[in-house]
Amino acid sequence: MTLSNNSKKFLAIASFMMALSIALGAFGAHGLKSIVTESMLKIYNTGIQYQFYNTIGLFLVAFLINFKADSKILVRSAWLILIGMIIFSFSLYALVVFSLPILGAITPIGGTLLIIAWLMVTYSIIRN
Repeated sequence: MTLSNNSKKFLAIASFMMALSIALGAFGAHGLKSIVTESMLKIYNTGIQYQFYNTIGLFLVAFLINFKADSKILVRSAWLILIGMIIFSFSLYALVVFSLPILGAITPIGGTLLIIAWLMVTYSIIRN
């Protein structure tokens, strides 16, 4: 199967984000466990879970883009998934690692972007 350029791009990004979620998860499990409180570790793990699940979703959207190469909505939704995931998860990582509670205030922005992105995917699927 030949992949479109956008599909290749998002498959590569998703592959990198998956490797990063595994590395960051291992860091949390082994490096942070003895340093932070249990509640802070739970916050960190929430970031890992959102990154992991949305990375799997990004793989799915990358494949959908390949089948609907002319879909600007799918490409935009893939970017929003990536941006939302970064804002959501990395704000939680930074909150825990750097003890910056103010970053918790931007986490919902990432969550909102993720919701919008997945609604865009839904619209794109229903539309055709």
